[in-house]
Amino acid sequence: MGWLSDVLKRNSELEWMFDLDLLYETSQRAYLKKLALETCINFIGRTISQSDFRFMENGKRQLNDWHYLLNVRPNTDQSAADFWQKFTYELIYENEVLVILTDTNDLLIADSFTRDEYAVYPDVFRDVTVKDYTFQRTFKMDEVIYLTYNNEKLTSFMDGMFDDYANLFSRMIEVSLRKNQIRGMVSMDSTLDLTEKNRTKLQNFIDKLFNSFRNNSVALVPKLKGFDYEEVYSGENNGQSVDELTKLKKSLIDDVANILGIPNALIHGDLSDYETSIKAYVKFCTGPFVKKIKDELNNKIINKKDYLNGSKVEVYGVTEKDLIDNAEAVDKLVASGAFTRNEVRELFGAERSDNPELDKFVITKNYQSASAVEGGENG
Repeated sequence: MGWLSDVLKRNSELEWMFDLDLLYETSQRAYLKKLALETCINFIGRTISQSDFRFMENGKRQLNDWHYLLNVRPNTDQSAADFWQKFTYELIYENEVLVILTDTNDLLIADSFTRDEYAVYPDVFRDVTVKDYTFQRTFKMDEVIYLTYNNEKLTSFMDGMFDDYANLFSRMIEVSLRKNQIRGMVSMDSTLDLTEKNRTKLQNFIDKLFNSFRNNSVALVPKLKGFDYEEVYSGENNGQSVDELTKLKKSLIDDVANILGIPNALIHGDLSDYETSIKAYVKFCTGPFVKKIKDELNNKIINKKDYLNGSKVEVYGVTEKDLIDNAEAVDKLVASGAFTRNEVRELFGAERSDNPELDKFVITKNYQSASAVEGGENG
């Protein structure tokens, strides 16, 4: 700073100029984080919300209170689709989700709670809050539906990466804005009486100039004695910066999608490899979520004895293949005698039929041994 001090001493009129506010801080791009998370988490949430939860006994679906709660109206304020979408969002975003059953048979997703863990006794949840109401009672682990996603919150795990992306994104926006920008050069007569009062007035005038050029396509600037303003064109913009911004946002969404197991092509609506993407999405993303939910429901809703006797909760609508698109495969499964028609119905998410004929194995001549085929030289 020695050289700068010498310059300021020899040119006292420059010293006060360093007090003028000519630079503006860049804002944090917090919406980048929300954009990536909301895009990916809600994609999974919309998928899970289409699930069909079936309470089964001896292979037959039971239309009981649980059927209504899980598929129609879990509580007075939410439909089943809204409930399961929020359930999935909380599970991924907060790394855990707690659902309680009230005395009025409403399933409620807790907004906040405290978990007391024990080694040999069921954990206890207290201070359970839903909206602005906090329950005074405690809930034991075997009384609630509670799931965890992984060992660390997704948001905490990705904070560092988002900070880097935000800084890079801000810098790219600055570069994009500088292209095709009209810049101004200000020259002032050094003999002006620059008292504190005059410097304040000059600063206010510069601020007004800046706001006029930023907020208006046409701005009129008064000509002042001893104060000259000149515009400088910054150069051409070929649109490359806008493309780079779009690629950066897409890259950020891709990173979050990869962590959650969503194929990149699927999240961006690329239909060129749709079938392969759907298979990977079901197997590595939604499949594990459905398994977590199904295991927890079977654990909390059905006791061990009933479960071993055939009672269980099944979840359909996410992992099953389309029956019409796979009609040829269905015919092969039945015609080869590998599956009964009722078993095939279950594989594709349909309920079993009461027709006993559909529980019989069917086989065509094409799958019989060569010696059993009639006709030919020995026919």
